[in-house]
Amino acid sequence: MALTFSLLGVALALTGMMAFTFFWPMTVVHLRDRHPALHARLGGAGMLAPSTLLWLLAGRHHDLHDPSVNGLGTPARIALAVLLLGLCSAAAFGAVAWLVKP
Repeated sequence: MALTFSLLGVALALTGMMAFTFFWPMTVVHLRDRHPALHARLGGAGMLAPSTLLWLLAGRHHDLHDPSVNGLGTPARIALAVLLLGLCSAAAFGAVAWLVKP
């Protein structure tokens, strides 16, 4: 049973990764075009820098009061959270399945 939940966690992580790779690059391009100072402060081309991803997870894109950034950043934030949740659940249930061998 734990192995099944581990595989579901992998499926959840893949779903989050697909949505994240769809919305996050569009958000970064919008930031580059409309908010160049913030884009430079976040690291420019460092789309996957930990500080940039923490900025996204914290929901600081709402501070810009730009509906376009909110429309692209919110699904990217949800997708990143789903990706991380799927990875954590897959690892946790995988560890349980490995430790509780029949």
